[in-house]
Amino acid sequence: MESLKGTESCQYEVTKGDDGGIMLRIQGRMDSSSASQMIEVFGSLLNDRRPPSLTVDLEKVTYFDDFGTLVLVELRDIMNKAKGRLDVINAREDVLFVLDSESPEDKTVSIAIEQPPGMFIRFGEAIIQYAADIKYLVSFIGSVILSFVHVCFYPKALRMNDTVIYMQKAGVDAIPIVGLISFLLGLIMAFMSSAQLQQFGANIYVASLVALAMTRELGPIMTAVIVAGRTGSSFAAEIGTMKIAEEVDALFTMGFDPTQYLAVPRILACIIVVPILTLFSDLFAMLGALLVGVFMLDLTANAFITQTIRSLTLFDVFFGIFKSGIFAVLISWIACLRGFRVTGGAASVGQATTSAVVSSIFLIIASDTIFAIVIRYCT
Repeated sequence: MESLKGTESCQYEVTKGDDGGIMLRIQGRMDSSSASQMIEVFGSLLNDRRPPSLTVDLEKVTYFDDFGTLVLVELRDIMNKAKGRLDVINAREDVLFVLDSESPEDKTVSIAIEQPPGMFIRFGEAIIQYAADIKYLVSFIGSVILSFVHVCFYPKALRMNDTVIYMQKAGVDAIPIVGLISFLLGLIMAFMSSAQLQQFGANIYVASLVALAMTRELGPIMTAVIVAGRTGSSFAAEIGTMKIAEEVDALFTMGFDPTQYLAVPRILACIIVVPILTLFSDLFAMLGALLVGVFMLDLTANAFITQTIRSLTLFDVFFGIFKSGIFAVLISWIACLRGFRVTGGAASVGQATTSAVVSSIFLIIASDTIFAIVIRYCT
């Protein structure tokens, strides 16, 4: 018997049969130490002689592992390419099972391509999903109302410390961004309107325009949009993360009402701080307009402030505050709703956060449109 080069653990003997085939007797270990040498030597032998058949005798093999199986698989592939036959004798059953299995080249893999659902199926699924959302929406509204009623009769049930914390996050922490955006918005409105009013010598009415526009429309809307982006997304993400971490289920198991425990403090905090933020927004916008009036329109600060006070009524101010309170309810309510609807993993939290912001902005604009129509025909 000949030994493989570089290892003494495996020997082999090659004899030629009567039909031109080759008998290959292997002795010793067929493992990682000899597998590469066997594949190289036996492969060269078969490529040179191209026998019609190859018989491998494993009777004297003392150790056989997965690397030995790899050698036999390589020999089988070589014989298949040469249109020859491979026979293995005196082998374990698991080795024969691997060799008898179909070669990868001969396998035909059929991939089932899933057809996209038809238009009517997608429409039906959308209707069912919307119906489920509306059902949960109505039940969540009822749950929030009942929780507020319970807090009114039992004030100690309100988590006051958490409410104060949410007031700080939604209100105090938002003052810089609300003030900056409102200041720039008032400056831009005054600058753009002055370009037209200067033609008629009506520079003083810039103060009236900015004051009325901010207190009745832009102040509440801009404040609500900022709160929706900052606070609404935060509420949805916090509750959504608690939902996928099963903390909401744990609260319910311990006997706490998740709506009263999580949603009521957030909604109440927004109702309190958003109207105050709206007043800050109005003041900062008028300050921006004042700078334009003084430095570009040759108006005195006293004249500008006097015209602003004359233009405004208490109804304008309180109407803007009332609208901002409604916007606060919508923002906090939809944010908590989206948070409680989270299922799955982190991707669902991101989707809920995005949906909370988009839905809040839509509800803000839609409700402001309704207010504008009602005021137009009722006053």
